[in-house]
Amino acid sequence: MRHIIELAVETGLRRGEICSLNVADVDLESGLLHVRQTKNGHPRSVPLTSSASFAVAELVSLADGASLTGMKPNAIRLSFARIKRRSGETSVRFHDLRHEAVSRFFEMGLTPPEVAMISGHRTMSQLMRYSHASIERVAKLIGSQ
Repeated sequence: MRHIIELAVETGLRRGEICSLNVADVDLESGLLHVRQTKNGHPRSVPLTSSASFAVAELVSLADGASLTGMKPNAIRLSFARIKRRSGETSVRFHDLRHEAVSRFFEMGLTPPEVAMISGHRTMSQLMRYSHASIERVAKLIGSQ
């Protein structure tokens, strides 16, 4: 689960998308993960951070067959619930990892179209639910002009 959680928070992949990944969808040489089964039905390629690359490489080495994780979405849900219970942190949902990833993409300075390309959001209104404007960042950017 550690590698699955790392992959989710580094890429913004949904639980079902992670479960649908096959070893053949991994291209560590180009640093891309090819997500063929998506919620919106539009396949996409997701760039991998160094942490995500490490997590994916570990999942590949542990894979027993074609599936990258060998888990179904419900198995991840139940495992995540056990982890939460053991840690005492019950308010976090697996989907919150996606929210964190998308927020991080914006903090990196990626544009909304770039973030949408990674996250798979089809409309800006869907995507903007994840963005959080920072007046300090805006002031810094404008002040540097």
